[in-house]
Amino acid sequence: MTRLNPQTTPRHELRAEKARRNKEAALNAFIGKKAEIDEMLVRLQGLSDGHFNCHPDEIGWATVGSLEHYASLLKRITDSAFGEGEYAE
Repeated sequence: MTRLNPQTTPRHELRAEKARRNKEAALNAFIGKKAEIDEMLVRLQGLSDGHFNCHPDEIGWATVGSLEHYASLLKRITDSAFGEGEYAE
């Protein structure tokens, strides 16, 4: 795509083109971040499916503490995403 010449193009067309490019860049950034989140969710689900790499004979309070930490971080995310907890209106 060719860029508009700022000396010969009306100002309103320049603003419209800049807004279009900005919107396109935002959409591309959104898609990239969504892909990052999707990948993390797949990895977390796999870890959960594998019982967080723990054998029942190895589970102790340290393991429970680790899961509590993970759960608290995920709760902050879900509360923010769904407007719950401290993010509730």
